[in-house]
Amino acid sequence: MSRLPVIVGFGGYNAAGRSSFHHGFRRMVIESLPAAERQETLAGLAVLMKLIRVEDDQYLDADDQILTPAVIETRFGPQILQGTLVRRIEKRHLDVDAAHWQKNLTITGEAGKPFSFITLAKQLPEPLPTDWVIEPLNDNEVMVTVYDGCDIKVDSYRSLPVKSAGQLPSGFEPSEHYASRFHPRGLQMTILAATDALRSTGLPWQTIVDSVQPDEIAVFASSAMSQLDENSFGGLMQSRLKGGRVSAKQLALGLNSMPADFINAYILGSVGTTGAITGACASFLYNLQKGTEMITSGRARVVLVGNGEAPVTQECIEGYGAMGALATEEGLRNIEGQPDVDFRRASRPFSQNCGFTLAESSQFFLLMDDELAMQLGADIHGAVPDVFINADGFKKSISAPGPGNYLTMSKSIFSAMQIVGEDAVRQRSFVHAHGSSTPANRTTESELLDRVAGAFDIRDLPLTAVKAYVGHSLASASADQMASALGSFKYQIIPGIKTIDAVADDVHREQLRISISDVHRSDQPLEVCFINSKGFGGNNASCVVLAPSVVERMLKKRYGDTAYADYSTRREATRAAAHAYDQKALKGQLDVIYHFGQNMIDDSQIEINGSQMHIPGFNRPLVFRKDDRFKDML
Repeated sequence: MSRLPVIVGFGGYNAAGRSSFHHGFRRMVIESLPAAERQETLAGLAVLMKLIRVEDDQYLDADDQILTPAVIETRFGPQILQGTLVRRIEKRHLDVDAAHWQKNLTITGEAGKPFSFITLAKQLPEPLPTDWVIEPLNDNEVMVTVYDGCDIKVDSYRSLPVKSAGQLPSGFEPSEHYASRFHPRGLQMTILAATDALRSTGLPWQTIVDSVQPDEIAVFASSAMSQLDENSFGGLMQSRLKGGRVSAKQLALGLNSMPADFINAYILGSVGTTGAITGACASFLYNLQKGTEMITSGRARVVLVGNGEAPVTQECIEGYGAMGALATEEGLRNIEGQPDVDFRRASRPFSQNCGFTLAESSQFFLLMDDELAMQLGADIHGAVPDVFINADGFKKSISAPGPGNYLTMSKSIFSAMQIVGEDAVRQRSFVHAHGSSTPANRTTESELLDRVAGAFDIRDLPLTAVKAYVGHSLASASADQMASALGSFKYQIIPGIKTIDAVADDVHREQLRISISDVHRSDQPLEVCFINSKGFGGNNASCVVLAPSVVERMLKKRYGDTAYADYSTRREATRAAAHAYDQKALKGQLDVIYHFGQNMIDDSQIEINGSQMHIPGFNRPLVFRKDDRFKDML
């Protein structure tokens, strides 16, 4: 009997805002929401974006006038909508119309004659060029005469062809919510996202820790691109070329394992299993597979899984742009056939498109085994019974799609049919496609989904693509899909691909249903989601996500109606605590968890004997497990 990995908390931040309690999902389907929920989400975004503030539990504008959610929607609604989702890159990231670079200049004297210039003695290069003659002018300055000419670099600025990205809501800066000294942006986002996921559970973290052994907690998190801003690898690589110095933190903070490391060291204080698994754009599902396997095998009972990615930098934009992978201003202009480009429609999955749109995002999910969730009265948002990963075999182009995705999707559908039955998969499932918005993806992914659906006799399989709203966040991309899938289970709405006018003619869809408007499914509630992800290098992953309604049936079958009723009673208190956090977060009180240098473990106080260890700060001992795996060989 395997333990079922259930999702008991989730949270994070991307271009749609805060993910917990489905607020990011609400932003994506805002036209389809009742007024009260729409206004609540807009008010929360207004606070996050610093358009309004909260005092004494009331919303106030710049003139100290009290605002109601309805008034906030009327006054700030258009600005909130324009300041979220995919849009033109804002200058807090970089000025795409005047991106800094350096031009190489070769300087010689007139008619080959020597020329001179004055500079500070401390600025002279080492060693001096052989054709330079130095004459001291005073204690600080020298006259330099150059005989053969020299090469110099001159600051210059140019317009970038790529001008759109999925960015955190305008005005929202993660660094302002905790003591983020010299932290790269991706790690700032990780701290806030992991906090959001933990707070969303409604369970105190210490309660969870006290319920398990110290090594039964695990964290798997990574960033595919590492950290690339000036406080990490970006600054490390640029410093000497810019005439600066490398800092003591840039190298360490740049590592792609830092999201997991920061969570262990500054949020959870965990001594359990940790890892940072990278599979390009499928990295979240790679980490999720490890987390679910730890739970089903019994090696962990609590796992925090997620990613933090902040690739909206000039280097990432130019790197992916040089590959022809990104949607450019000119490419979008050619698609739309008019001079003015709507950058909000830059990401166009399964339609006429010209490349994907980079995005920043950090998303985390707290998993527990079903028994612990029942014991603690945790609120369950879904379950992940299986994650499948397959490579592409031999390749010619390392970035091209390949056959591995046929394996992952086929195994996912077959797995789901074993759990919920063939009819449930055929009638009540949907796919969150990778949907990167490249011409190659729209044909290759649609063909594989269409063929796989046909092989399992699935007709009109609904397909959506969250990148239309929030862009492509690389490592976090499938985590964005997961958060949206949980929203679909909650509201029974499949987000339409609303950045397109029509599906492209070369998209395969004999068995697929692709809508450009939101699809309501209350009459036939969704029970299963297939999340599909494809990454450069042949990194394919697909997973099965079960709706809370399915998990409820499974828990009743395993534990019985009486035990489930007792669990439901305990869950009420959990839900009340979670709701209280949501209300505080909507008013800007994010309660970020950041324990820098606190409650550190004294190694000398660890107690060890032949059967167990006791670690300071943990109520339960770590009991060594008996190993019978190779008993027949010994």
